[in-house]
Amino acid sequence: MPALLLIAHGSRDPRHAATVAALVEEVRAQRPGTEVATAYLDHCAPRIPQVAGRLADAGDAVAVPLLLNRAFHAKHDIPAALRAAGSRLPVAEVLGPSPLLLAALDRRLAEAGLDVTSPAVRARTGVVLAAAGSSDPAADAATRAVAAEWRRTRGWAAVEVAYASATGPRVPDALAALRTAGAERTAVSPYLLAPGLLPDRITAAAAGADVLADTLGPAPELATLLLERYDEARQAVQTVPALTA
Repeated sequence: MPALLLIAHGSRDPRHAATVAALVEEVRAQRPGTEVATAYLDHCAPRIPQVAGRLADAGDAVAVPLLLNRAFHAKHDIPAALRAAGSRLPVAEVLGPSPLLLAALDRRLAEAGLDVTSPAVRARTGVVLAAAGSSDPAADAATRAVAAEWRRTRGWAAVEVAYASATGPRVPDALAALRTAGAERTAVSPYLLAPGLLPDRITAAAAGADVLADTLGPAPELATLLLERYDEARQAVQTVPALTA
């Protein structure tokens, strides 16, 4: 069984690495016996060359990006870092979109005190899906699609997207739009994986919301999704010879 090489972005904020470590433990708990290694693009150790170098053969591991959207890090940074390490590891798809991410968002709102099981509560509540933001239009479009699907499947009064970086709208703008749309209560749900600078920026901007959720962090749904992406990539590698024989 190949190892699962979890590739995270990294941060100077120690809460980031602690969250990644907790997520790795959740993955191990869900799939005992699977080797799980961690590597970072930046700021934290070990970096990708340190880990991928010893897993250089394609059969030794599957790289799974801890990324929500297919933007610059997924398209360029991770492949470049693996190539620089001389690695031929297969790389799984990014996490989003997935119903499991919506379930993790629900979990965090419930933990923050919102009764997400009540259709009446959902129908009165507008939610801000607060993402990092990207210079890649396709990545931002994917986030907007997640927001639309979350509203459609849950029956929220409205779901607005806001960004902590790049161009707007910002969280206060999104909260104002929710109130204009008639939402009786508002909630801010960070569409981010771990604490750090951008989540702190969202927290500071969410002062006017009724409910503020935590980042996705080591949610069980996130660990399940990482294993799904690992299994999909592993299966794809196994089926290539049959297709080309």
